[in-house]
Amino acid sequence: MSAVLERAVAASLNVEWPEILLLLMEHLGPGEDKTKRRRYYVSYGGRASAKSWTFARALLVQGLYDPLRILCAREIMRTVADSVHRLLKDQIAALGLGDWYTVTDTSIVGVNGTEFLFAGLRTLDANKIKSLEGIDIVWVEEAQAVSKKSWETLIPTIRAEGSEIWASFNPELDSDDTYQRFVVHQPDNAWVQRVTYRDNPWFPDVLEQERLSLKKRDPIEYEHVWEGKPRTVVVGAIYANEIIKMIEDRRVRPVPYDPKLKVHTIWDLGWNDQTSIIFAQRLMSEVRIIDYEEESFLRYDEWAKRLDKKPYLYGDHWLPHDGGNETQGGAGLSAQAQLMPLLGKKPKIIARASSVENPIKLARMMFPRVYADEVKCERLMTCLKRFRRGVPESTGEPGAPIKDEYRHGADAFGGLAMIVDKLSNENERPTIRQSPPRSLDRGTGL
Repeated sequence: MSAVLERAVAASLNVEWPEILLLLMEHLGPGEDKTKRRRYYVSYGGRASAKSWTFARALLVQGLYDPLRILCAREIMRTVADSVHRLLKDQIAALGLGDWYTVTDTSIVGVNGTEFLFAGLRTLDANKIKSLEGIDIVWVEEAQAVSKKSWETLIPTIRAEGSEIWASFNPELDSDDTYQRFVVHQPDNAWVQRVTYRDNPWFPDVLEQERLSLKKRDPIEYEHVWEGKPRTVVVGAIYANEIIKMIEDRRVRPVPYDPKLKVHTIWDLGWNDQTSIIFAQRLMSEVRIIDYEEESFLRYDEWAKRLDKKPYLYGDHWLPHDGGNETQGGAGLSAQAQLMPLLGKKPKIIARASSVENPIKLARMMFPRVYADEVKCERLMTCLKRFRRGVPESTGEPGAPIKDEYRHGADAFGGLAMIVDKLSNENERPTIRQSPPRSLDRGTGL
């Protein structure tokens, strides 16, 4: 062992360690049989639980013994300043590892070649993905925000022999992919640990007062913030009450395709951002959302092929009000004109709403009629759970809905609400029951 390494190890051991880190180091400590190491290391829980500090310290110590390439990632990272770079820098100082690690504005490199890299998962392209194939460990911080698509891109990419995936997060929604993937359905070969403020040896008195105050003021919010329990919907969600009622009534469940009924599609158009499509069937007053698609950078011909591959008998295709406007692409043709030969019929146009609030009002009125497939419509439900208003600092009052990645699914849902009573079934038989079928209202076939 070199003199620098000896000093680094001595310094790292001469500090206080949280109990969770000691548990973690049982799996990762020097001299540990590498065949016993896990593929996944996951720490989740409430505020001020030292999750990030724990992982930062563990990775820095790991980098003393082996030359590792460690990727520190978040779903969105515009600059290194948005990453855990500052946290790692602070922990290097706290552990007395300044002789071992060289810190610059964009990188952290160890004497032995250990390197910390930083990236945003959503912006990974083919070239960046290829460069990650030699990563030893990826640490995903604030993992609650990572989408299913990003996980499905990242996990098979980290495939070097003995490579590991670490994730730390405060749960947001119980339906979020990260929570479902690592907590509800824990993968094989995983170390998963729930932590709270109780596990933090540095928990300050000022936060203790905040904790007690919230517990007294709002016990439900306390469970989320300090105990790390996920919410059903985000704070301030526009459709919060409607979604909670929908879940309580078991209307988020398997909803199979009924070949006797037409499938109508309702689109929210995008390119750089998502195009969202709802697939809905209607039986009398009942609205069944059987499928949902969302994707960026797909041409209309690619969308048409995707729809054609589904086993559905289509009714009408509905585009938002701007679907009839001429576009700069497509030889100046509207989306409606471009899609007509591809879909085999002329899409219909949803009239422009009188205000942004009108589709929201109609959606609230439609909610009691809606069943949504719990698997195929998972992303749509996430969009509705996260659809919320912005709160300007100047007023502190809720304003217009936020234009984020969840807006597109919510807008498609609002479009459905505007035309729901125009959805028809050409082959609908008069003998069909007026009440919901047994499979939906009693749950016997779903």
